[in-house]
Amino acid sequence: MINRRQSYKLLDSLFKLSANRTTVRTELSAGVTTFLTMAYIIFVNPSILAEAGVPFGGALLATCLAAAVGSLLMGLLANYPFALAPGMGLNAYFTYTVVKGMGCDWRVALGAVFISGIVFMALTLARIRMLIVDAIPMTLKISVGAGIGFFIAFIGLKNAGVIIASPATLVTIGHVASKEVLLALGGLMLIAGLMARGVRAAFLVGILAVTAAAILLHLSPPPTGMVQMPDWRSTFWQLDIRGALRLGLFEVIFVFLFVDLFDTIGSLVGLGQQAGFLDREGHMPRINRALFCDAAATSVGALFGTSTVVTYIESATGVSEGGRTGLTACVVGILFLLAAFFAPLASAIPPIATAPALIIVGALMISVVRKIEWDDLTESLPAFLTIIAMPLTFSIANGLAIGFICYPALKLLAGRRREIHPLVFVLAALFLARYAWLGAD
Repeated sequence: MINRRQSYKLLDSLFKLSANRTTVRTELSAGVTTFLTMAYIIFVNPSILAEAGVPFGGALLATCLAAAVGSLLMGLLANYPFALAPGMGLNAYFTYTVVKGMGCDWRVALGAVFISGIVFMALTLARIRMLIVDAIPMTLKISVGAGIGFFIAFIGLKNAGVIIASPATLVTIGHVASKEVLLALGGLMLIAGLMARGVRAAFLVGILAVTAAAILLHLSPPPTGMVQMPDWRSTFWQLDIRGALRLGLFEVIFVFLFVDLFDTIGSLVGLGQQAGFLDREGHMPRINRALFCDAAATSVGALFGTSTVVTYIESATGVSEGGRTGLTACVVGILFLLAAFFAPLASAIPPIATAPALIIVGALMISVVRKIEWDDLTESLPAFLTIIAMPLTFSIANGLAIGFICYPALKLLAGRRREIHPLVFVLAALFLARYAWLGAD
């Protein structure tokens, strides 16, 4: 039998734990924390896809399986602590634009998602996606990380009820005296206090504590059961690839491709910046492997019955917990597999329990702004616009797009063309064409 020391040596050899100055315990805690902050997708994604006619039970299983496959691939092939799952925004585009707006059958829409995943893989194998990542100016890479921080914090504040929608001012302060908000703020203070004391599992403790309190205060329903058999027949292999090609859904495929491409690039760069994976030139090792994992997960997810899979910015919670290797991502993948059978338990975690973790991670991620050359307007203005656009447009891709358009424009106006990579001009033109042709969504 393999003893504990041999097991550690095996994991250390596979994930290079010692080289990344981490431990099995830290990686396990980081994986659980990341999963808990992502668990909402298990139910939110099927709910959105169900409006397109996708059977809820099948979509739930597909969500778990696609997230598991993507996260396990990321952990084993790329050795990064980043988790994947069906993306918010792209699932809405799938349902409300492609199916309801264009009148496509959901099986045909899945066929378009599958094709986009194949195109992703082709671009990745041709190393075109890696060239795009390397061409992004260091200023934009830094600002993407900070922008994601503000974006995550905004989501956390919204989920906590601290900020709410307002017809007069778009957003305003919520009902801060309500039990839900007070409990979320209490969780925020608990996690922050534990972190200040150096407790590595602060996020995990805080999330579980708020969940337990919410159940006791009847703010969240307790689990309705333990085990639930997944429904796989209703969506597995139901995609219609021929239908997607026959209807000429090239515009739909392009949108799936374009948004996922830059959403994932933005997430990987921002998370890599936070975890310290970028070198001095802003390059990220094994980036092509990470991009391939995202592409493969998208195609596999379409086979199971869900929309485009992306790298999740909630992975930042696991990184903040100390996760530095693919073992973190593998833990997330295994938990998603289990969630397919233990869905009632995952449903007991309310948004107010994960909101404090998102707020704190956002605060940690914006610290990179000190590296931006604020005295140089050709660097600082694109960075500022990238950062502020992400939370205000609720999109990583839109923030990156605005930065890519503004950066070369200012450099040209300042007579500093030589500072711009030629590919940046191409990408700026593509972003402009996207807004002109397809609009901002």
